[in-house]
Amino acid sequence: MHGEASDGEGEGDTEVMQQETVPVLVPSEKTKQPKECFFIQPKERKENTTKTRKRRKKKITDVLAKSEPKPGLPEDLQKLMKDYYSSRRSVIELEELNLPDSCFLKANDLTHSLSSYLKEICPKWVKLRKNHSEKKSVLMLIICSSAIRALELIRSMTAFRGDGKVIKLFAKHIKVQAQVKLLEKRVVHLGVGTPGRIKELVKQGGLNLNPLKFLVFDWNWRDQKLRRMMDIPEIRKEVFELLEMGVLSLCKSESLKLGLF
Repeated sequence: MHGEASDGEGEGDTEVMQQETVPVLVPSEKTKQPKECFFIQPKERKENTTKTRKRRKKKITDVLAKSEPKPGLPEDLQKLMKDYYSSRRSVIELEELNLPDSCFLKANDLTHSLSSYLKEICPKWVKLRKNHSEKKSVLMLIICSSAIRALELIRSMTAFRGDGKVIKLFAKHIKVQAQVKLLEKRVVHLGVGTPGRIKELVKQGGLNLNPLKFLVFDWNWRDQKLRRMMDIPEIRKEVFELLEMGVLSLCKSESLKLGLF
């Protein structure tokens, strides 16, 4: 009798345990809803990241590559000067920086080679070259963004320069003192280089700007990153610093002309 009772109690216990475990399964089925909410959130984040990436792509140089090139104009240089000096000069000083239209030569319309453009803006080059006898100076300066570009320009101006002497005015592999000695030793007609090195030569007294007749900017050419020379902050800063070292006053006196190639 006792054995049968004990068996009955055991079966009752198991029935109770089975009944107690049944409700545990019910909430596990209900947990499917928060799981659906959990998967929705990362999808929204991915959409947001793809949207931001698309916006960033609009700012890279691919946009410039697809756009049609526009030739530089004197107004472009004037605007850059105002933007650069606006935080450094008063209103009156900014007005004094304005260059008269008469100091600008005809800009390159993107149809010219360097030689053909120089022939157009300086038709009397042969006569000027023969009359130039002052050392430590040049008749024409061509300013560009790099030494490699300067060498390209020197090679492409052979048809224009004739027997004129050309000097490389950049820092790569050439010391300032070597350039100073070269300018002191012989008469040079053309200088091609970067604004930083030209500025340094003027500062050290190795290059006198007073006999200068033409200052040409390599304005429209773009590098591998599709930047023009005035798009590079360091170059732009050095150009404006060079302009303040006597170039602006020479332009206003109409003894010096500016060209945008």
